[in-house]
Amino acid sequence: MKMSASALKDLNVSQSANLENGKDNSVKSCISKPVLNGNSCAKKEESSLSACPDAVTNGNVAGNADVEYIDSENLVDLPDVDAALSTLVKRLDSKDWVMTCEALNNVRQLAMYHKERLQELLEPLVPLIVKSVKNPRSAVCKTALMTCADIFKAYGDLMVDSIDPLLMQLFLKASQDKRFVCEAAEAALISMTSWISPLLLLPRMQPYLKNRNPRIRAKASVCFSKSVPCLDVQGIREYGMDKLIQIAATQLSDQLPESREAARNLALELQVIYEKSQASTSDENESEPSVSQDAESWEAFCQSKLSALSAQAILRVTSTTPKEGVASTTKTTKEGVASTTNTTKEGVTSAPKEGLAVDC
Repeated sequence: MKMSASALKDLNVSQSANLENGKDNSVKSCISKPVLNGNSCAKKEESSLSACPDAVTNGNVAGNADVEYIDSENLVDLPDVDAALSTLVKRLDSKDWVMTCEALNNVRQLAMYHKERLQELLEPLVPLIVKSVKNPRSAVCKTALMTCADIFKAYGDLMVDSIDPLLMQLFLKASQDKRFVCEAAEAALISMTSWISPLLLLPRMQPYLKNRNPRIRAKASVCFSKSVPCLDVQGIREYGMDKLIQIAATQLSDQLPESREAARNLALELQVIYEKSQASTSDENESEPSVSQDAESWEAFCQSKLSALSAQAILRVTSTTPKEGVASTTKTTKEGVASTTNTTKEGVTSAPKEGLAVDC
């Protein structure tokens, strides 16, 4: 019995030691394997702080693995602009995704509060922003898309020469299935069409209307159709009314409904612009012999610039006249007032909305 009691005591001591060792191992594993997107372990927090002492997000030193999506209107100025600028390129190219997000938010802050100083770095920054948009981690991708929207607003036409590598990614991300990424890409495209001159932007977007990917074509068609109304009469003439109507006719037969709807909207816009320009020309030449009405009509113009089938497709879309139920809505743009024509299914005419401001 004494030997049995002694053996049992030794066994209990051994099991207690094993439990204590197991507890120590679990703590060690937590320190060696930090958890992101939650409560990080102490080692991860310390390494984040030491790896990037200059990284600042919206006025706070970074050290947490969580990424905060900050709306543009809530961005505050950086406490140390020189420190942020000196490490910006390096941090954007970091393999630490949290650091990259922090750097992207710094770009947004600099674009808002110190755009003259950031402008000097735009050339090396844009490829890194494109790289972040391509990043498979959604947090990095969305933050990069928010950055695109802010730099479009800050620099406007100055972004035209750098926009080509961004366009493909913006169209792709705007058509993907992740909703919050898609919404950020859409917001970036709206900012692009709002702040970059359509006369400069349209030629950049035109090649994407023939892209092999139907989703890219669709997003490009929507952006293209939204940019055209922002052109004034002189801009339409410079770009070419005949070129624009040919683009609309081509997109009318596209694979995706989104492209076809954008083409219909574009055709209606072009009809209104064309008829307004013809009316103003007639007013200027009242003292001169009038030109044949058929020669300057919308139908005659379409038939002269398009193939028979394409002209028929465009005229089918634009055949409804104001007497038959076309409602005209005025839109105030940055360049002036453009009028769009819409028809309801029932053919009911609605009164024009006065003073409706619309961002192109």
